[in-house]
Amino acid sequence: MSALWSVGAGLLLLLLWVRHRGLEAVLVHHRWVFVCFFLMPLSILFDIYYHLRAWAVWRLHSAPRQHAQRVRHIQEQVREWKKEGSKRYMCTGRPGWLTVSLRVGKYKKTHKNIMINLMDVLEVDSKRKVVRVEPLVTMGQLTAHLNPMGWTIPVVPELDDLTVGGLIMGTGIESSSHIYGLFQHTCVAYELVLADGSLVRCSPTENSDLFYAVPWSCGTLGFLVAAEIKMIPAKKYVKIHYQPVRGLQKICEKFTEESKKKENSFVEGLMYSLDEAVIMRGVLTDEAEQSKVNRIGNYYKPWFFKHVEKYLKADRTGVEYIPSRHYYHRHTRSIFWELQDIIPFGNNPVFRYLFGWMVPPKISLLKLTQGEAIRKLYEQHHVVQDMLVPMKSLEKSIQTFHVDLNVYPIWLCPFILPNNPGMVHPKGNEAELYVDIGAYGEPKSKQFEARASMRQMEKFVRSVHGFQMLYADCYMTREEFWDMFDGSLYHKLREEMNCKDAFPEVYDKICKAARH
Repeated sequence: MSALWSVGAGLLLLLLWVRHRGLEAVLVHHRWVFVCFFLMPLSILFDIYYHLRAWAVWRLHSAPRQHAQRVRHIQEQVREWKKEGSKRYMCTGRPGWLTVSLRVGKYKKTHKNIMINLMDVLEVDSKRKVVRVEPLVTMGQLTAHLNPMGWTIPVVPELDDLTVGGLIMGTGIESSSHIYGLFQHTCVAYELVLADGSLVRCSPTENSDLFYAVPWSCGTLGFLVAAEIKMIPAKKYVKIHYQPVRGLQKICEKFTEESKKKENSFVEGLMYSLDEAVIMRGVLTDEAEQSKVNRIGNYYKPWFFKHVEKYLKADRTGVEYIPSRHYYHRHTRSIFWELQDIIPFGNNPVFRYLFGWMVPPKISLLKLTQGEAIRKLYEQHHVVQDMLVPMKSLEKSIQTFHVDLNVYPIWLCPFILPNNPGMVHPKGNEAELYVDIGAYGEPKSKQFEARASMRQMEKFVRSVHGFQMLYADCYMTREEFWDMFDGSLYHKLREEMNCKDAFPEVYDKICKAARH
């Protein structure tokens, strides 16, 4: 009886606490209970299924044979849409919650859903140094497939679950992008099913206008069914050098200096405050000092951004050798630093050793189970934004981020932007060095208000001829959007290929002003 009284008293105290704090606040700030006991085990089951499926497809060599049949099925669905009178826009039938973007597209409910089940590696061509893949192949799946063969791709965006299709139709970046550019710049060909149901291949020399218009188009020119991506030889380790830097001007100077050096295979910066950062440079190597090898991807290891912070706190430089695949996915376990807001004790050694093997929970499952209350609170009190600005504007950009957002850590990733046709290119006639400034977390700026603050940020980015990654919340008007992006080639092709009745304009698909 005393035990029942104790349980009852405990539940009463819990209810009173929830009433005092507010249900929505408890759901947001103590979401870890649901995540730890439900989403993490479910994420493991998801991974097991997809790994077994990929292994079976590889063993049976079934992907190339089934690919043509699956593409024909997509073409049949498009032709059926035409027979029905083309009354609604088309979109992929993949549920919105499965995407890594935090935005949930409402258009899935009103558009004609075309089912696209394309998630396999099709061919590894060692002679051409090209890998041909389907659009739903993930970065984790691709590196696991290529690395044992001695290959990798030049730009491996951080998170395991990012897909080839998302990185082409949107964009992708990695700390090797100062050499190779964005993910789209490492692709040599795309295959698409167009609005009339035809299958088309495009490359820099074949249907070149379409090839350059596809990136950033968010699936509004056609359905991507395959892509060919450059490969480079893989090496066992990344020799990484950590250097703490203090003072904003010195940080920007050092980061710019390292980003211009082609001998650096990788360059990355993590800012922990307005005037404190760690600049990292790395080189690929097959040799390593074993005493300095850090297998940072092991489940019991500290989260990478916390590990890096130790060099800043100790005010010392350091050198480590990280196995290359661990390096490519170094921010996966902590979803950069987003997971600390969901599981505040996630980097605790006890948690890591006992439960770290289940981390991270799938972003798709976090989206599926967040509910409307949490979604609205995140929208108003949380930012996930990547702004791409010219390197020459780095110092001014960081100051603007600090005033308008005040979110730390901030991710700095350099990339070369070639002067290719399409929606995104430099203002001048030559390639230009840019930097991705990533802000993920709860803004500490007292005047932060989601819509007003982000519109102010977007205005600044436009003023320096920068670009906003389209996976994030975008508050621009149509005129402002096409002031940021070059729509000349995009609109020309939409007219020529009769896309206007088949697919929404990219602005209408991703911008909040158009979706509300």
